[in-house]
Formats: sequence, C-alpha cells, structure tokens
Amino acid sequence: MVIDDDPMMCEVLASLVEKTGHEAVCAYCLEDGYNALFVGDYDLIFLDVRLPDGNGLESLPKLRSVKTVPEVIIITGEGGDQGASLAIKNGAWDYIEKPPAMEVVSLSLLRALEYREAKLARKPVTALKKTGIIGSSPQILTCLDEVAQVAAGDSSVLITGDTGTGKELFARAIHDNSSRMNKNFVVVDCAALPENLVESTLFGYEKGAFTGADKPYSGLIKQADGGTLFLDEVGELPLSVQRVFLRVLQERRFRPLRSEKEIHSDFRLIAATNRDLNKMVQEGLFRQDLLFRLQVCTIWLPPLKERDQDIAELAQYYITNLCRSYGTEIKGFSADFFETLNAYDWPGNVRELFHALEGAFLAGRLDPILYRNHLPLNFRIQRFQVETENRLAKKEITLEPVSPPKDRVLPTLQNFREEAVNKAEKDYLQELLPMTQGDIARACQISGLARARFYELLKKHSLSLKA
Repeated sequence: MVIDDDPMMCEVLASLVEKTGHEAVCAYCLEDGYNALFVGDYDLIFLDVRLPDGNGLESLPKLRSVKTVPEVIIITGEGGDQGASLAIKNGAWDYIEKPPAMEVVSLSLLRALEYREAKLARKPVTALKKTGIIGSSPQILTCLDEVAQVAAGDSSVLITGDTGTGKELFARAIHDNSSRMNKNFVVVDCAALPENLVESTLFGYEKGAFTGADKPYSGLIKQADGGTLFLDEVGELPLSVQRVFLRVLQERRFRPLRSEKEIHSDFRLIAATNRDLNKMVQEGLFRQDLLFRLQVCTIWLPPLKERDQDIAELAQYYITNLCRSYGTEIKGFSADFFETLNAYDWPGNVRELFHALEGAFLAGRLDPILYRNHLPLNFRIQRFQVETENRLAKKEITLEPVSPPKDRVLPTLQNFREEAVNKAEKDYLQELLPMTQGDIARACQISGLARARFYELLKKHSLSLKA
C-alpha cells in the first residue's frame, strides 16, 4: 500500500512495486489507508508523514497493529534525525527523504520484502518464558521476538526505554530463555550504588580490605559466574568504574579489593537504561568503547501510550492477582473504567498503571465491579479534557441560538477548559462525600488526594464533609 496525498508519488511508487511482481493499492489519506488495511493483507506500506488527516509517524503503531504487521517505509519531505529516530523506534523499516532516488527506494523495498519473507518462514518460538510480561500488541510481540533471538546467543544486550516500561522483566526473560537459565540472575542497581562502594560491591574484597571488612566478599560479578549479570540504569555507573568494568567485559577477569590474584567469572551481560547513552558519550559522561561493548544487541521497549491496546490486558492481569492476594472474588470492570485508563497518557508507563490499579482496587475493595470513580481524580479529569477537546476538534459542540444575544461573550478555550475541570471536580466531590460519610482517610484513599489538597478542594467548591 502507498499512503501519500501526492497522486504522482503514489503512481510512481505503485509502478515500482508492480515491477517487483507485487500488487499495489494507493490511499491518499490515513483514514482510507486504515480502512483498506483492516480488510486486506498487506506486506509493506510506503507512508508519507504530512497527510491531510494526520501525521504518518504518529500513526505508525496503529498501522502496524493489524494482524499481518506490515513493514513500513517512510518517504517524506520533512527529513531530520528526530523523525528518523521516532520512525525506527516505532517499527519502521526505513526512512527516506523526498525527492527519493528510485534506486534507493527499490533497494529498500526489496530488502524489506526479503526480510519479511524470512521472518514469516521462521519457526515460531514455542513456550517462551515471559513471566510478568503482559500484552499482545504488535509492539510487545516484536520485543518478545527480539527476546527469543538474543536469548539463543550469548552476546551482551542493551535494553532501552522510559522508566516503568519493564526493562528488568525483559532482561529476566532473556535469562530464563537462555542456556544460563539454571544459574544466577544477578541484579545490580547502578543508580542505588554509592560511588565509594561500587568497586567493592561489583568486584568483592578480601578480609581487612577496609574498615568493617571482617570477612571476604565474593562480589556481584563473581556471583553471576555461569549466569547473567544485569546492570540496571547503567548510565549511572561512574566513569572511573566504567574504565575498570570495560576490561572485565573484555577479559572476564578482575581483581577483588586487596587481593593478590585475579579471578575469573563467565557471565553474560545485560544492561538497561532510560538515558540517551550516545548523548552522554558526546558530553563525556559515558565511555564510547564501553557503549560499543554493551550494545552488541539492543531492544527498545515502547512507552505504554504507544501500545494502549495492552492496557485492558494489563489491568485484568494485575487486578486478578490483587484479588487472589487479598482473598476476594475476581472483580469485573465497567466500560468507563477502561475508557478512563485509555484517555490517560501514562508518563510513568506500566509502573504507574499498576500503582493506579492498586489504588482503584483498594477504593473498590468491597465492590464486585470497578468503575471510573474508583480511579484517582487526575485520571478522570484528563479523560474529561480529552473528550472535550475531541468534541471541539470534531465541531460537535455548537453554539446556540442561531442569532446569539449581542452581549454574549465566548470564553477563551483556556477559561472554558478551567470551567469544565472545576465542574468535574465539584461533581466528583459531591459523589465522594456521601460515600465516605466524613471519613477523611478513606476519602483521600479513594480520590488519591493528599489531605491538604482534599481540604483545599472542599474550600474551593464551598463543600463540607457533611455534604
């Protein structure tokens, strides 16, 4: 499929595709592309960025969410490193700037189809152990496919992604599916290690190496012998330790503090970070030679907002586990519960989702079904804002009468939004107060508000605890 609002570009690309022996369909906007994707099987999409009804880059997750998960080649007049990076992170095969050289496009097309043919012919990995990894979106399935690939080898792996996306879960999945599964999986939280204790914690020490060292300690690197060493938040590793650790990676040998001899440790390294290590290299904060060693294989974990179709599955999994832990009946969910979750942008990713779900579970512990009112206040407010903005964008809000009074003044969008939020706050509190019957602690628990903020809102809306 070619999705481009330029008819000539569509015709040129479609002709190129047909010369390779494949069929081509053209769509001149995203909506037409979506409609065609969900009724046919496509191997590849040529996608423009600036389209009449949206941004091609932002639509990538949705375009690849269909069952066939087509490869995508971006062809755009809006080039740039940021766009290319976003495209590749979201699963694009290639990023080509307009006007494209036909030999470049042709080569990219042939390579993408060759890769796709090999991928479809690949035998699926059976019984992949993925404890705690929940989701069936194309983005997560791609990550799991990468887990299966790197687990079969023994190279270093670098897992990147925002905080809360589950980097440790994926690191453990690589270990659990590797030949080292029966050995130790040793976690090193680099961000929590005091700089003066990093070397002794990693490399170990002999008795008497420093004050308090009353017995020898093997160190985490030795404990990972035969297994996997997981360096979480590796970007926090001090430069002085990076230099020493580089040699350990090269030789798999190191010397504990105050020891007269080196010891050997056969470990596999998996590292994770939420920082841009390439930028840190440019700033002199991370060694380039160490980065080369870390990123032999890389896996990027997408943020939750880019795989929102996993939210319902994650919620059901986590709430079911909570019900079992507390010994309660398995809870159901109202439609507006998921609608509210889907309207949120999840800056804290899966970790934030689980915290919100735990709060909702406690708020509705005695109820058989969880509703949106069990979720924290900021979630419901954001959903209301999203719905309001969507209605405005679709011009579903009309102003009456046809001949409005001359003295009527239309508020600014900001004032309109503030009034809507104030109304949502007051409506929520008026429903919450009778439910909690003056119990401040329970009201704060259900609403997710601090006590001071709770009283502030009561005063703001002229409400009392007896309301």
